[in-house]
Amino acid sequence: MLSKVSRAAAPLIVLVFVVAGFAFPAFAQDAQPQLPQEELNVQSGETAHRFQVEIAATDRQRSRGLMFREEMAADHGMLFIFESEGDRYFWMKNTPLPLDIIYIAANGAIVSIAADTTPFSEKTIPSGAPAQYVLELNAGTAAKLGIDVGDKVSSPSMAAD
Repeated sequence: MLSKVSRAAAPLIVLVFVVAGFAFPAFAQDAQPQLPQEELNVQSGETAHRFQVEIAATDRQRSRGLMFREEMAADHGMLFIFESEGDRYFWMKNTPLPLDIIYIAANGAIVSIAADTTPFSEKTIPSGAPAQYVLELNAGTAAKLGIDVGDKVSSPSMAAD
């Protein structure tokens, strides 16, 4: 049986843990659900590059993105899917991994690449052209593989041409 003091303190203790989840990202990152994964293809000239990507298709998944991730396999990434094409703005807040952010039009063509983004930066990174999809890869991947504007990206979750 709880004493009167213990019963009175219980809501305060719960509040402390809730606030700690917001104040300390380590608590919050444990709650990230597993995202669906699929194979994505980038066709760069005659060369096809394949990546295993997590799919961020809801507002909540997109707002979380790769925040708090400290490592990612070289052939992995995250594909952000939006309902329609539009100007996109990303940032690196709470993201310790430097990334290449690749903006992709509704037809699958790469419209811009923000290479080697700065970890934890709150500076917005615009697409510069309408994009329906955004692919995040480890920093330097696009340059290393010769991925460039105009290359075509496809995956099961991307709308067909």
